[in-house]
Amino acid sequence: MNTTHGLLATARYVPRLRLERSAILAQHQWMAPGLRGLAKGQRAMASWDEDAVTMAVEVARRARQALPADLPIAELTLASTTLPFADRLNAGIVASAVGVDEGARLRDVASSARSGLTELAAALATGRDEASLLIASERRVARPASAQEMIQGDGSAAAVVGAGRCIAELVAHRSVNADLVDHFRETGRSGDYGWEERWVRDEGYMKIALGAIRQCLAAAGVSAADVSHFAMPASLPKVNDALAKKLGLAPTAVVSAEHEAVGDRGTAQPLAMLDIALRAAQPGALILVAAFGSGCDALLLRRTDAPCPGDAPAPGKSETSYLKYLSFTNQIELEWGMRAEMDNKTALTAAWRDHERAARFEGGRCPRCGTVQFPRTGVCVNPECRTQDPQQPVSLAEARAKVLSHTSDFLAYTPHPPFQFGHVDFDEGARVLMEFADADAGELAVGMPLAMVYRIKDFDRLRGFRRYFWKATPVRQHQEGH
Repeated sequence: MNTTHGLLATARYVPRLRLERSAILAQHQWMAPGLRGLAKGQRAMASWDEDAVTMAVEVARRARQALPADLPIAELTLASTTLPFADRLNAGIVASAVGVDEGARLRDVASSARSGLTELAAALATGRDEASLLIASERRVARPASAQEMIQGDGSAAAVVGAGRCIAELVAHRSVNADLVDHFRETGRSGDYGWEERWVRDEGYMKIALGAIRQCLAAAGVSAADVSHFAMPASLPKVNDALAKKLGLAPTAVVSAEHEAVGDRGTAQPLAMLDIALRAAQPGALILVAAFGSGCDALLLRRTDAPCPGDAPAPGKSETSYLKYLSFTNQIELEWGMRAEMDNKTALTAAWRDHERAARFEGGRCPRCGTVQFPRTGVCVNPECRTQDPQQPVSLAEARAKVLSHTSDFLAYTPHPPFQFGHVDFDEGARVLMEFADADAGELAVGMPLAMVYRIKDFDRLRGFRRYFWKATPVRQHQEGH
């Protein structure tokens, strides 16, 4: 049961660190003992050098790896309520990092937790053969001791729509707009302000969302009992189950929101839950996915017999330091000493001239001997060649590599000591002095396999700018426990 147009691939990304909710409670129970009921499991915690853009890059890479290498992306959309730049195309940063053609249509969308699903519905409804990459990514910062701090988690999800061997096809879609304000966040502020939960449940989910979902099922001419998987994010407890019961869905149809291990990922949550549902669904199964926020979007999809490409995220590493979380989210100012006192002004002219090297980790390949080097220069570094012919551009972003040497520096400034760097030996032949990311102290070893990740290099807090570059991270052979 393969279709010519539909959903080609989905993916989700979760940061490695998982903050124990019990560690949050331990710091707040003196003044907010009511948080105890939420202090179970973990929530995903982005590292200091991750934001909505870097997590979008990571999930986009996963989605593209599941597709034919020669499939061009004609459109890229980035949905988030926490985009790092208010006046810069964040989707443009992502497109450059993942190698999307400069002629592709790019846009940022925001202001609603359902914006990612809205864009997915629009892409599926157009029926265009060209491929569209839809990404939702979120790194929200909640107020300390708030329920949102417990409930929310960081992460991203993506979907690719176009012509090819689809994993799911659109059956029906309905969208309802309603300016019911269940929560809000003013531009420039951190932390949401939420209204009374029972009112949000009864007036929002049980009326607006319920109505949109019923309209979607009616448009498809199917019964709720025919739906095998129901994916709807809801930060309020048991709302999904209550809606499923009201609709007549089987209790087993409710898809896990991964609350105990990840938390609510905002705009990324509908696409993440869709990815979970697709990987569990059998051919022919109906998948109902909905997203509530300033109204509701409801999509009904039918799973095809095509295999679901890619893998689910690996388990993360438990984090028990709440102070580290506060530091990573800039909610506490630590004394880092004089080594942290530096002006990181970025010369935008130089950044543009060096754009390909920084965005795509682009080196050069000698046309004569095939030696790969970084950066690309006018002379081959191979002492037996030294040809001065123009080198062919080659990206090292997806290249396999290993640790050649490593150093842990506790004196140099980094938001997550120690500062770890060393020489990376690429299978392609290049050797590059790089910074390591997500590496534990004492973990690195010569010969350890590495993968490249796109991260924040440093912040210019004086001017509100951040620079991105590629770092090396360990490829772990073991499974880290939750």
